[in-house]
Amino acid sequence: MRVLVVEDEKKIASALKRGLTAEGFTVDVANNGVEGLWSATENEYDAIILDILLPQMNGFVVCAKLRERGIWTPILMLTAKHGEFDQAEALDTGADDYLTKPFSYVVLVARLRALLRRSMRDDPNTKYEVGDLGLDPRTHRATRSGVEILLTAREFTVLEYLMRNADKVVSKREILDNIWDIDFGGDPNIVEVYIRRLRNKIDEAFDCKSIETVRGVGYRIVGQTAVL
Repeated sequence: MRVLVVEDEKKIASALKRGLTAEGFTVDVANNGVEGLWSATENEYDAIILDILLPQMNGFVVCAKLRERGIWTPILMLTAKHGEFDQAEALDTGADDYLTKPFSYVVLVARLRALLRRSMRDDPNTKYEVGDLGLDPRTHRATRSGVEILLTAREFTVLEYLMRNADKVVSKREILDNIWDIDFGGDPNIVEVYIRRLRNKIDEAFDCKSIETVRGVGYRIVGQTAVL
């Protein structure tokens, strides 16, 4: 899942990015309202964590403009400790939930996951299946024919993106943009490394071939075929 954090307090923004990345999220950070509005408009996110008191454009305006543009990405807004009016305005401008500062990181992650569950067709039990390959984001489990496959957080996220786009060809650029954050400056061939790791774990270990390479275009995951 890809999350945008719009927060001008750099220590808080940095801590959120580290923590959420460790939880398996892909995290982009914007440090002011104008930058946050641009990022949320130009990129696709599964959720946005949005502070109210931001330079250049406050969180209320950012939220309202996103809704006016038809962007309905779930928004968790960070409000003042005793700001009942802030909380009411946050919801009135289109936020889906709010959390008061100072906040508990554990509660923030729980609220964020709740937003994501509701956004997945309001079904908290959304799972993905491609042939006998199954993936459950809620429990962070991947299985093939009922056998659990142990994946790292990043491997799991890449597989989830492929399965969410089952039977579609996704380019290396799309995978980078959705799994690694926009500041990634490393070797784009990192995608190939993770595709190779996934093939070893979900295909070769089961004598199957479900991740296909479409030469010159990208990758596609399909119902597995036996390797003869």
